[in-house]
Amino acid sequence: MNFPSVHSAHKTPVPKPTAAELNLLKVLWQHGAMTAKQVHEIASLERPDLAYATVLRQLQIMHGKGILTRDESQRSHVYAAAQEQNSLQTNLLKDMIQKVFAGSGKALVLAALRGHVSAQERAEIEEFLKKDQQP
Repeated sequence: MNFPSVHSAHKTPVPKPTAAELNLLKVLWQHGAMTAKQVHEIASLERPDLAYATVLRQLQIMHGKGILTRDESQRSHVYAAAQEQNSLQTNLLKDMIQKVFAGSGKALVLAALRGHVSAQERAEIEEFLKKDQQP
């Protein structure tokens, strides 16, 4: 497929996706490049009321913003995420840490641990931290 270069190579940063855009990005990250019809089929499993025209229009908007790439070499255009999931999550998190937690990663972690972590998750985090401290 003929996907254009990833948008991150351009000078302008990729805009932050909306919640609706993130839902479609999750589909593309999990399943890879797809047509609008394929994205709609998968997205409508979670949201049966989601119209095909809505998905198509949202994908077109996302492409226009640089959030998606689009292969136009075939009759049905194929869309793909312009940025890998980990990269976008890292960028969104950095932005949130700066704006919400005054640049403090520690403040973010402490806020996340307060009431948002199960006992099982807390144990996993503690195990991770123990392993991280070992030489």
